[in-house]
Amino acid sequence: MSVLRPFRATDLFKFNNINLDIWTETYGISFYLNYLSRWPDLCCVQEAPSGRLMGYVLGKAEGSGLEWHGHVTALSVAPEYRRLSLGRKMMGLLEFVSDEVYKGFFVDLYVRCANKVAIKMYEGLGYSVYRRVREYYGSLGLGPGGRDEEDAFDMRKPLSRDPQRRSVRANGRDIVVSANEVS
Repeated sequence: MSVLRPFRATDLFKFNNINLDIWTETYGISFYLNYLSRWPDLCCVQEAPSGRLMGYVLGKAEGSGLEWHGHVTALSVAPEYRRLSLGRKMMGLLEFVSDEVYKGFFVDLYVRCANKVAIKMYEGLGYSVYRRVREYYGSLGLGPGGRDEEDAFDMRKPLSRDPQRRSVRANGRDIVVSANEVS
């Protein structure tokens, strides 16, 4: 049986099986270490009995006032461990900590509009599209004009501090903003 545990700095040496996936954003070591030092309770891994990492989530708390929230920066499960509800378990922990510890109004995340499997999973967890962000994802050197840009859905789920559900909207897919309009 696998275990859900805090993400440790030493895990950076053994998560290539997760990061070598087309949907996973990979960051520099300093980025991960910043998250682990600032928001350790919003970062966790799912580990197999063999010690092999199965997936991880990185999160943070950000915003101010009614926009204070938990944010999912990265959620990824290694291809060989998908469809085992690991993403659901890791999201549950991040949502719980965002609600109970950080007292956020909602949890948000960005997902590629083409990642239909992830969108369906997030919708099943109670997330809805808040807005579409044009050209949120970009990779230099690809596509016409030297860029391969892709839109993202900003998805949100209200937490207990938002009983009126002010942090979500029904027509989010119709609201389109540019990447420079989001922080």
